[in-house]
Amino acid sequence: MTKKERYQFIINYFQKHRPNAETELVYKNAYELLVAVILSAQCTDKKVNLVTPALFREYPTAEHLAASTGDEVFTFIKSISYPNNKAKHLVGMAKC
Repeated sequence: MTKKERYQFIINYFQKHRPNAETELVYKNAYELLVAVILSAQCTDKKVNLVTPALFREYPTAEHLAASTGDEVFTFIKSISYPNNKAKHLVGMAKC
C-alpha cells in the first residue's frame, strides 16, 4: 500500500465511522478555539477548559490579547504545561 493509499484509507475510515468530528474543548468562536488548541498541546482538554474561562474574561478578543504581555498571560495559564512558551506564543499569535 502506498503512502497515498494509506492516507486515503484513514480518511475514508474516519469519514465513515466519525463523520462529525467533535472536540471536548469549550469555545464560542474561532479565536477561543485557536487559543484553546494552542493551550491543549501536551495538556488535557479538561485542564484547558478549567483555565480558559478566566483567560477569556480578561482577553475576550485577539486585540485584547495582543495588547498584553507574555508575563500577564502567564498568570492565567501557569497551571498548563509549558506556560512560559505558550504565553509568549499566544501573544505573538494575537499580534498577527
